Amino acid sequence: MDDKTLLKDIDSSADEDSSDEEDQEDRAAMKEDTFASMKDEISLNPKAAATLRKKLGAMGQPKDKDATGVVYLGRIPHGFYEDQMKAYFSQFGTVLRLRLSRNKKTGKSKHYAFIEFASQEVAEIVADTMNNYLLFGHQLKCKALQPSQIHPAMFLGANKKFKAIPWLKISKEKHNAEKNNVQMKQIKKKLLKNEAAKRAKLAELGIEYEFPGYKASVQEKPKHTKF
Repeated sequence: MDDKTLLKDIDSSADEDSSDEEDQEDRAAMKEDTFASMKDEISLNPKAAATLRKKLGAMGQPKDKDATGVVYLGRIPHGFYEDQMKAYFSQFGTVLRLRLSRNKKTGKSKHYAFIEFASQEVAEIVADTMNNYLLFGHQLKCKALQPSQIHPAMFLGANKKFKAIPWLKISKEKHNAEKNNVQMKQIKKKLLKNEAAKRAKLAELGIEYEFPGYKASVQEKPKHTKF
């Protein structure tokens, strides 16, 4: 199950982040360095921290000791990754599971996460405290999810250290790997097919343009005359 399916019942339409634009990469890198240097020192501002202490103090015992609580966190800034997020939200209580959604190919943050706490009451306090909270220029969006909105797939890969997959290196090695005769025939066939499609497209557009192309470099098999 993909994240798009998981988010269908969560109003996250306004949580999209445009920080992946090329003109913001330098600013994103600065935020990453800032969060990395702060490590576990990131904390709520004094006013919010005082309010949180009061709420937690007045919370009492959870209504259902076996029921955990999950929050959806959106508009997460660059650099606020798994380690920093876990340290930050531990101010509210024990973080049982945390999954930051990342692009499967590039590993880049998708700017939203799911965080599980020991009780629904704590999750609601987290949502109330963190929704619209300004963190490094980003106004966070935080919602406590209802049990019907929580799916087991929501935490697949949670609490794991992200390791970047060297896709470029893998692709390069695959491209440069020695090919057998069957593979070479398939490659030639594909190149000739694509080239034929280009020639047909040019002819369809009425463009008279002759070029040797890949076909000129492929030796045709000699035709045998039958007697």
